Amino acid sequence: MSGDSINPVVEVKDIRKIYKLYDKPIDRFRETMSIIHKDYHSNHFALDRINMTVNKGECVGIIGTNGSGKSTLLKIITGVLNPTEGEVKVRGRISALLELGTGFNMEYTGRENVFLNGTMLGLTRKEVEDKFQEIEDFAEIGDFIDQPVKTYSSGMFARLAFAVAINVDPDILIVDEALSVGDIFFQSKCYRKFNDFKEKGKTIIFVSHDMSSVLKYCERCLLINKGKQVALGPSSEVIDVYKKILVNQFDEEELPDTENAEEAEKTTETKGTEEKKQSNIIDTKWKESMLQNPNYIEYGDGKAAITDFAIFDENGNLANAIYKGTEFTIKIKVEFFEEVENPIVAYTIKDLKGTEITGTNTILEGKHIGKMKKGDIHVFSFKQKMPLQGAQYLLSFGCTSYVSDELVVYHRLYDIVNLQVISERNTVGFVDLDSTVEMD
Repeated sequence: MSGDSINPVVEVKDIRKIYKLYDKPIDRFRETMSIIHKDYHSNHFALDRINMTVNKGECVGIIGTNGSGKSTLLKIITGVLNPTEGEVKVRGRISALLELGTGFNMEYTGRENVFLNGTMLGLTRKEVEDKFQEIEDFAEIGDFIDQPVKTYSSGMFARLAFAVAINVDPDILIVDEALSVGDIFFQSKCYRKFNDFKEKGKTIIFVSHDMSSVLKYCERCLLINKGKQVALGPSSEVIDVYKKILVNQFDEEELPDTENAEEAEKTTETKGTEEKKQSNIIDTKWKESMLQNPNYIEYGDGKAAITDFAIFDENGNLANAIYKGTEFTIKIKVEFFEEVENPIVAYTIKDLKGTEITGTNTILEGKHIGKMKKGDIHVFSFKQKMPLQGAQYLLSFGCTSYVSDELVVYHRLYDIVNLQVISERNTVGFVDLDSTVEMD
């Protein structure tokens, strides 16, 4: 970070955003007309006492589950929304990739929209003219630049919107899950441009569910949960707290006092981490804490059932997110409702395109189970190191067997659990061979 980068360019102080919720539409009218000023609403705190300072040249991440208030905070920083309480100070020109294409006129051509959006972002017509060729080249939509954007495909629309936002030379770039537009080649170009911004010392606020990207690009990170500030500090430490939230193992008593940003940064260490080893929790099912896919596929003849499952990290804590290169354990609990000979318990990991990346089962691992009696319940643990690249994956489970050389499926759960691998450095392909390089 350069010497002048200690200058704060974004200051968020005690921000609150409160929405009034009414049970019935008429209640809004009744409240307005009430002589005694009776309230007919309840308050929803979309944001409650958020404090953050971003210095010049920093890349700061904002993370949290869906609905935590991340996008609301970005809209307040960019001036799209006004806070209910608190204040935001911004020093410099902002370019925000929030909802790509906001402000585009569907009847205008791409060229006309470039000039329209450039003006909205504070550029003069001459400045837009100077940057137009760069924007056109980045978008790669060819002759469609002179066609109405209503004729564009969704991919073309997103590419042009991204090209405009990222090529106006802002002082502060705000990115909200917008780097994965277009095909893989365009995405690669977006990330190269993102890196260029960092190398030029630009200030970046980055919102993403991809913890690998947050870890790679962001020195510090703000974690918001249900509108409240949970932690602000080094990304690796804050991500560890976020992992607990993902599996519903975050203790509300660990919430810091966020009224002072400096104090909030000191609270990223989790209290009592070693006091709760989630593998010892017996009063609840593991799977209830897992991030599950609501559209999973399930089938089998019912002679056995997978009644519980979980992922545990290297510290023995329940986790949907695992750091690449660390040890983790997959546990599968199976209950048998009839006598079964030599059942096979398995797991498979797929990418989001459905490609089977890896997996194993008890037979492949040399574990012959033998005869299971009716009523037997066993937990099968698969312990291994995580070699996969940082990305999102889906985990499947199965319990099968061979009867007279025919495969019998007792129970299968396809694509049931989300597994996120966090990595600061990805290599080529699906797995990392953990190479070391020497030069003689």
